[in-house]
Amino acid sequence: MSRNKIVVLDFGSQYAHLIAKRLRMMGYYSEIALPSADVSSMENVKGVILSGGPASVYDENVPEFNSKNLEIDVPILGLCYGHQLMAVCCGGKVGKADVGEFGFAQLEQTDAGKKSPLFEGVSLSTQVWMSHQDAVLTPGSGFEVIGTTKDCPYAALQNLQKKRFSLQCHCEVKDTLEGNRIFENFAHICKMEKNWDEDTVLNHIIEEIKTQAGDKNVLLFLSGGVDSTVAFALLNKALGQERVLGLHIDNGFMRKNESANVAQAYRSHGFTNFIVEDASESFLNAVYHLTDPQKKRMAVGENFISVRNDVVSRQHLDEDKWMLAQGTLYPDIIESGGTKNSKVIKTHHNRVDGIQKLIEKGLIIEPLKDLYKDEVRRMGKKLGLEDDLVMRHPFPGPGLSINVLCSDGTVSEKDRDEYAKAKKELEEIKLDMFCEHCSQDLVKSVLPVRSVGVQGDFRTYRFPSVLTFSHEGEGFYHLPGKWEKLEKASSTITNAATYINRTIIRLYQNPLVKISDMKLQEGYCDKERLDQTREADNIVLTALHANGWYDKIFQHLTINLPYASSRNHCSIVLRPLCSEDVMTARFAWLPQDDLKAIVKKIAELPYVDAVFFDLTNKPPATFGWE
Repeated sequence: MSRNKIVVLDFGSQYAHLIAKRLRMMGYYSEIALPSADVSSMENVKGVILSGGPASVYDENVPEFNSKNLEIDVPILGLCYGHQLMAVCCGGKVGKADVGEFGFAQLEQTDAGKKSPLFEGVSLSTQVWMSHQDAVLTPGSGFEVIGTTKDCPYAALQNLQKKRFSLQCHCEVKDTLEGNRIFENFAHICKMEKNWDEDTVLNHIIEEIKTQAGDKNVLLFLSGGVDSTVAFALLNKALGQERVLGLHIDNGFMRKNESANVAQAYRSHGFTNFIVEDASESFLNAVYHLTDPQKKRMAVGENFISVRNDVVSRQHLDEDKWMLAQGTLYPDIIESGGTKNSKVIKTHHNRVDGIQKLIEKGLIIEPLKDLYKDEVRRMGKKLGLEDDLVMRHPFPGPGLSINVLCSDGTVSEKDRDEYAKAKKELEEIKLDMFCEHCSQDLVKSVLPVRSVGVQGDFRTYRFPSVLTFSHEGEGFYHLPGKWEKLEKASSTITNAATYINRTIIRLYQNPLVKISDMKLQEGYCDKERLDQTREADNIVLTALHANGWYDKIFQHLTINLPYASSRNHCSIVLRPLCSEDVMTARFAWLPQDDLKAIVKKIAELPYVDAVFFDLTNKPPATFGWE
């Protein structure tokens, strides 16, 4: 029997699937559909949500939309792009906003909003998460304003008679603090009853594994991270250990002592059906002298297939009797441009051509492909996995290779031109949120290194701005006392700038090296730079475990930049993050005394010329820099 459901029409947003996930977590079954689908032909639809997306509604190449879906007799909620689309389809107007909003905003209810069923139980002023450059300029016919923000006068609209509602914000991300309350209200408007739970999801995944595997055995890439570990446990539960083989590949990109620790953790849990393969030399050769992040990721992904084939041959595994499995999550798919209307943010190693061909042939099982990180962790605990396996910080297959930024040392004309524009932009941005002492000492600059970001569902590849405060001696710099002010400064800069997508703060500069002597060096993902990263990363993780912060943050990334005084030196960027589902994140507000102690230890490493701390949320930045 088909369940009652809310249908989410996916216009390519990085967060579209998150809408369905939120509803399911609250107990309401939800499905994703293409916007061109005929919703009226689907069974038991109680409501429709129009997702966000990277397009502008006035562009020529917009996602194909079946406008008849707006005529069906069920409540409809539009979010971001869906908010704008609903306005245009109902006679309103959409265009570029005077000020784009990326990150936190305060949604203020109007008098009509205070009576709206969508806002029942929602604070009159509530924090929401924005990621848009376009905005509704004129509401559609029959719509009234129920909410505004400082820079968005039509942030929330409704047509009560037709049960049509729309919001510029993303209710599906946790940083919209009362997003679940809004979704709950919408479910009530749709007259939905709760009909979904974790046991149902687990049973569905187990049965799907059995169906996909048939009578074949399964070989799983086992990185040791949360995703592959939970996938391993699911496969073992569904098929039994005798039909599953875990393959942990030491690719040379692991953290310090990582492979040995992973093997010990699996043995302690009772897993005996796994092998460890040292393939570090082949992976280092695969990325030799590659500087393009996308090409590097692809090279890593393709080499996994090569190593897998070699292992299959040496283990005398009959290809006709074995399938491949991966711990792929939905964010991996969506960020790789894996749905019809989504844009590529970064290509994940589990979505390279070799993998795609195997998927098309039905030779890959991905039991977690519809889930997010927090769901995977809950699934792991339900399967009885210990916290040291389930609650580890995420560590993707390519490991530290994606934390080592590479350069051939040359600067293109385009880079030189856009770098100059970034510096000019930054000069014109006024930051008045610091104390008088800090403001007087503040120096703003731009690093000549590009990093990846995501703004309005689009991939960006831009420069980081640098805040440098007063010098405290021996190479260490002042860290202003309140993280709130630094976060506000970061948001101010990235919202106002075109060529900047991150803000970092300088915490250490080698006193033997002038800032003016620092430049982009030739540097690749080789063993020397990986070892540099491993040592710095180990200092951070050891400290986080010791001071109790490891379990309080979602992930820490140690970034190695070829920005230094010489080729064998580097700069280190610290990137601790708090997140629930990877789709959005906030930089972690570590105790500043602990942070200073970490920086002091990293500064003792002889090859470190500078240490920075990344102050940027997601969006506008991604977790990593590549």
